Amino acid sequence: MGKVTGFLEIDRQEQKYQPASDRIRHFREFTIPLNDREVVNQAARCMDCGIPFCHGPDGCPVNNQIPDWNDLVYQGDWDIALRNLHSTNNFPEFTGRICPAPCEEACTLNLEDIPVNIKTVEQALADKGWEEGWIVPEPSARKTGKAVAIIGSGPAGMAAAQQLARAGHTVHVYEREPKAGGLLRYGIPDFKMEKHYIDRRVEQMEAEGVTFHYGVNVGVDTALEELAERHDAVILCAGAERPRDPGVTGMELEGCHWAMKYLVQQNRRLGGEPETDELPIWAGGKHVVVIGGGDTASDCVGTAFRQGALSVTQLDIRPIPPLKEDKMTVWPYWPTKFRTSSSQAEGAEREFSAATLALVGEDGVVTGVKCARVDEKRRPIEGTEFILRADLVLAAIGFSGPLLDTYIAEAGDQLELDGRTNVKANTEDYKTTMKKVYAAGDVRKGQSLVVWAIREGRQAARAVDEFLTGSSDLPR
Repeated sequence: MGKVTGFLEIDRQEQKYQPASDRIRHFREFTIPLNDREVVNQAARCMDCGIPFCHGPDGCPVNNQIPDWNDLVYQGDWDIALRNLHSTNNFPEFTGRICPAPCEEACTLNLEDIPVNIKTVEQALADKGWEEGWIVPEPSARKTGKAVAIIGSGPAGMAAAQQLARAGHTVHVYEREPKAGGLLRYGIPDFKMEKHYIDRRVEQMEAEGVTFHYGVNVGVDTALEELAERHDAVILCAGAERPRDPGVTGMELEGCHWAMKYLVQQNRRLGGEPETDELPIWAGGKHVVVIGGGDTASDCVGTAFRQGALSVTQLDIRPIPPLKEDKMTVWPYWPTKFRTSSSQAEGAEREFSAATLALVGEDGVVTGVKCARVDEKRRPIEGTEFILRADLVLAAIGFSGPLLDTYIAEAGDQLELDGRTNVKANTEDYKTTMKKVYAAGDVRKGQSLVVWAIREGRQAARAVDEFLTGSSDLPR
């Protein structure tokens, strides 16, 4: 805990944002960090609540020891606090920026709507660690002589790679794209997390002995079975990129695209990567409609505004949620309530209880989205149809699972999938049905949060370490 009476004396203070009129003119991060004194005050609010739900399995998937490092920050022991934080989370500067913070929803003080500002303290700790030079490579003093291949360099793959390298194994990461990070780099916009944070971690991991192989599409350029033969173990961390189809007519019209394709293009531009042969997707001067109500849809909204969209409308088939949850019913779990993201606050129109019936167009080019209101079972209500003007439509209704036409197709019956077409593996040993092959992160669990990816990468690393050496000192 922090200060005994801190939660009674100190108000919750959140990071402020640059004004929307300023931040939509650039793609950089726009939060205004708290200073050290303010961070200490926020850490001091952590109370002796008996059962700290914040770091239980629902509050924090990576099991951050939140009360412990809050107390250490309050005491002025930032370096020890960071060591504690790194004991459960390899990349707190990532999660401190892009995690939705279920820990704060689970905080005991959230019963009064004033939770400890856990996410801000976490980010501040990681940022100070880099500024002060506390975060350095930690190469293993011994080598096991075992080699592990990791397919995919998203947060699950990076976490697994770092853990295994520190355990003394030779680690090779195979990445389809020109740079590491997975959807951290290519899906999440820079205004939520700038990519030099990823580059910095990659440099650290390379100094710890991890070798990154870019431009390798496993299942196309090289066979999964071949990698398994050349290594003592393989971990699949390739993500779940297959978009969920909205199932409406008109997706073939010019101007209609999958959301991730749009976000990836923009991130490639900002990253200085060479242009591909794909037709550029650009929102400037257009009326944009985003189908979907989740984080990916919100990222499309913010990106469209920064590209100069004339208007952005977001469609959500769900009814408008309550402004405030019933604490006694849902706490400490993640509640369904009305939330406004920073991107939506930049001027988006939001349509709730709206089903997308069809995408309409003229001469092969999209001109609008035909919608209807829905009843409580999400069925369109006859007579409520309306058409939204659209020059660009982005479908962002989630993901169906991993891509099926690469290593999964190549592996065939050797690699069993579950009922949702994810690679089948349990959370005890993360083994797949293919010999020496493990799976972790979205490719096993389905599309989820960065904290879940890091957790699974770490746990899979321990399972592989046990498989290769008979025991493991790596934490789960």
